[in-house]
Amino acid sequence: MEKTLHVQGMTCGHCKMSVEGALKELDGVSTAEVNLEAGNVAVTFDESQVTVAAMKEAIEEQGYDVEA
Repeated sequence: MEKTLHVQGMTCGHCKMSVEGALKELDGVSTAEVNLEAGNVAVTFDESQVTVAAMKEAIEEQGYDVEA
């Protein structure tokens, strides 16, 4: 499944790496690609292994606000 999450507060390469890294650590996430200009992250995942809520929590733990 694919989902785009809107993330507020990402401004640089470090932000991109933090968000992508946090998502890729979750079981079931196969890809996570941040688009800084659009302020979002496109995630490909197995919904039987990880929930959108878990992905939001992982991003929020990095200090960003998430809108699904």
